Parts: sequence; C-alpha cells; structure tokens
Amino acid sequence: MKIRARVTLWYAAILTASLIIMGAGTYQEISEQLHREHSEHVWQRAFDEACEMVFYVGLPAVLLGLLSGWWITRRALAPVVELTRAVEQKHDRNLRERLPSSGNGDELDRLTEVFNDMTSRLDKSFHRIREFTLHASHELKTPLTVMRGELETALGDKNLTAAQKELLLSQVDEIERLARIVDGLTLLTKADTGQITLNFLPVRLDELVRESVADARILAQPQGIKVNLTQCDETVVFGDQDRLRQLLLNLTDNAIKYNQPNGSISICLLRLGGSRAELRIENTGTGVPLEAQSRVFERFFRGDRSHSKAVEGCGLGLSIAQWIVNAHKGSIGFVSRPGESTVVTLWLPGVDPTARESSALIQNP
Repeated sequence: MKIRARVTLWYAAILTASLIIMGAGTYQEISEQLHREHSEHVWQRAFDEACEMVFYVGLPAVLLGLLSGWWITRRALAPVVELTRAVEQKHDRNLRERLPSSGNGDELDRLTEVFNDMTSRLDKSFHRIREFTLHASHELKTPLTVMRGELETALGDKNLTAAQKELLLSQVDEIERLARIVDGLTLLTKADTGQITLNFLPVRLDELVRESVADARILAQPQGIKVNLTQCDETVVFGDQDRLRQLLLNLTDNAIKYNQPNGSISICLLRLGGSRAELRIENTGTGVPLEAQSRVFERFFRGDRSHSKAVEGCGLGLSIAQWIVNAHKGSIGFVSRPGESTVVTLWLPGVDPTARESSALIQNP
C-alpha cells in the first residue's frame, strides 16, 4: 500500500474516532440534563437534536477533513513521486546528470543531494573500471601478439616431435582465445564510453542473412549440423553493415557451438508491418536452464557449465550482439526450452524500399 493511502486511512480513522467521541460527549451531556428535568418528551427531542448534529455537522466535517487531508498528503508527497521517477531513469550512462531539487532546503532536498552524491561516486567508479579495462586490454594485445609470433616461429622447426607440435598448437589456440577475449572487452568498453562511431546507411539485411547462412553451413559441416533458411524476406534496415554482419556471425556461431552433433539450425527473416525486420535463429542444443535465461546477455556468463567446458568461447558473444541491436534502436529476446531448442529473436527498424529517397541511398551509398 502506498504512503498516500496509508496516511489517508490513518487520517480517516482519527477523524472517525473524533466524531464518535464528539457524539458520545454530546449524548452524555444531554443525558445529564434529561436526568435533571425528568421529562420523556424533552429526552426524545434532545436525542434527535444530538443525532442531527452528528449527521449534519459531524459527518460533513469528517468528509471535509478527509478531502483536505488527501489533498495535503498528495501535495506533500508529490516531490517524492517525482524523485522516484527520476531515480528510476538512472542507469550507468546518465549518472552524471543530477537529480532536480526544489530548492526549499527541506528533507527531500537533503535526500536528493544524497542521491546526487551517490550517483557521482558511482559514475567515478564506473569510469575507473572502464579505463582500467580499456588500458589493460590495450596493454595485453602486444604481448599476446609477440607470444603468438614466437610460437608460430617455433612451429616451423622441423626437428619438433609430434608431441611438441601438439603442445605448441594448443598454446597458440589458447593465445587466440585470449586475444578474442581482449578484443571483445575492448569493443564493449569503447561502446560503454561512446567511443565507437557507427556508419548508418540503408542495408539489405536479407543479403547479409544469406551470406551468414552460407558461412554457417561451412562452419557447421564438421559436426553434421544442418543450417536451414526457412524464409528470407527482402528487408532493408538503416544501420552499420559491418556491425550487422558481426551481429549475424555472433548469433550463428553461438547456434553452432551450443548445438548437438547432427542437430539443426533454423533461420528465418521476416518483414513485419511498418517495415520492421524480425530475425529468428533456432537451434537444437541442450538449452539454458530457466533460472539462468535472464542472465544470458551478461558478460562472461555461460548458461550450461557442463557443456560450455568443451566449447570454445568467452561468454561475450551475446553481450556484443545485444549492444549492436541496441545501437540500431532494436531489441533482442532469448527463449530456451532445455533439452529441446533455443530461440534468439531480434527486431530491427526497417526502411521502406519503395520510398524514392531510400532507393537512391541503396543504389548510391
């Protein structure tokens, strides 16, 4: 129950109790007078007058008090409601924006100032974390590149035994995995700080989907996974072609990695009303437990621990996919039925290909 409702109920209870006390006091006073006069007619008349007083004076006074109390409570709590709405809009990218204060110097202004100080400290902490991640990722690139080059040079030695080559190849694979993690962290950190500029142009999404399907079939062939393109409507979206290609690569790569041998992948691109595009990618993997599905877009989160140990990856693919979709003013959803299938669906705002300006931009980007 809201504070406003509680205060109103308390106020109503107090006024009702006051009315009862007033009526009881009036009745008591009249009773004493009647006992002195010993007149039954006077008794009845006095009792009727007392009832009329309570009904015509007491009840209107209670109703007026309730309405006045409700109005006063609403006015008093209005700044709290506004402050709550402002706090609800806070996230990691607008922590520098200060919450508005009334300037009255009251308790709410003090609370607003405390919130502003807290968000300022949070913003500084987030900024330090992002700077550290970005600098660490940048510093790690050089030694990883050097280590990979030295290992590849060592692999060229003809005197190596088979066991030694296998060990070096394993180390190269681990370095490549570390490099992918560093690249993913660098991308997400730059995205968080607004350092990535996207080149928005009309893009034929259906062509990118067909290209990604062709690539996915090659990647899925060793595991016997079938990649089916069930529908691919001609769809034009306004976006960055390279990032959209990266988005499709991440999603299809995940669908292959977290699948079962001889499984299948179904990809469907639909053009919805208002030129919106819907892309659905479904695979026949082991799925993600229901309690973990809300965390699949978190960085470094991998839903199926037992299965993910045998799968290469770092848990950044869906985080990057979500950032790309959000940057294109779209949305992405994840639904998994453990043991049956997993479906990733994304929606992107489209461009009407029949419009004259859009067609000109498509032909001459």
